[in-house]
Amino acid sequence: MNRQAADVLEPRSEQIRPQRTLLSQPGHFPPPRVERPAAAAEPALRVLVVENEARAADTLVVGLRRHGYLAESVATGALALQAHGDADLILLDLDLPDLDGLEVCRAIRAVGDTPLIAVTARGSELDRVLGLQAGADDYLVKPYGFRELLARMEAVMRRARPRPQASRVITHGPLRIDAGTREVLLAGRPVELTRKEFDLLHLLASQPEAVISRRQLMTQVWDDTWSHRGRTIDTHVSSLRGKLGASGWIVTVRGVGFRLGRP
Repeated sequence: MNRQAADVLEPRSEQIRPQRTLLSQPGHFPPPRVERPAAAAEPALRVLVVENEARAADTLVVGLRRHGYLAESVATGALALQAHGDADLILLDLDLPDLDGLEVCRAIRAVGDTPLIAVTARGSELDRVLGLQAGADDYLVKPYGFRELLARMEAVMRRARPRPQASRVITHGPLRIDAGTREVLLAGRPVELTRKEFDLLHLLASQPEAVISRRQLMTQVWDDTWSHRGRTIDTHVSSLRGKLGASGWIVTVRGVGFRLGRP
């Protein structure tokens, strides 16, 4: 990320000497060095930078903090797997000293839906496809402009925000889905779902008699119209069935997609 230094560090009257900022305790984000304007109501976004090159990580962290983000960095895949749970957004370099970046991406995506941007020197079409299929929400090739990175971060976070739903509450037998609070109750008991699991279940429940195709699921749940996410969809469906306590809640229609069932 060295070529980004000039773009990140905009001219200022005082001189700032970036220091390596590793997580002493995974998931702990210290206060940002620059406060957001008083008018900003939303809390600062917590960004985890996974970058093994110290100078590049320092430069990026300083730039993000100047723009009001709670930025922190780790240098290895192992530390990233410990720290990602408390981050709102992850910037992941795929070239790490201990673990393959794609495997780190898959591991993070397997346990949650934290927005993730792959930031790497791997720039071929195949590399991009593999990164997106591994679960990255966006893919940025080095060298890049810092303003482009900020714009991509904002775009990814816009897609991650809950979308307004036409029907606020859907009831299907003992299943109750509240789109406003994003809560699911089964026979009065709460069911803890990830963001994508909720979006998938709500989409199926909003059209209870219809079969939703895999392509439609990719488009509406994952904002992806072209890559093959078959295994990702199957994994989320399997997880949903387990959390709902019965496989009959989501019925597989071979060669087409899925529909909501009633065990």
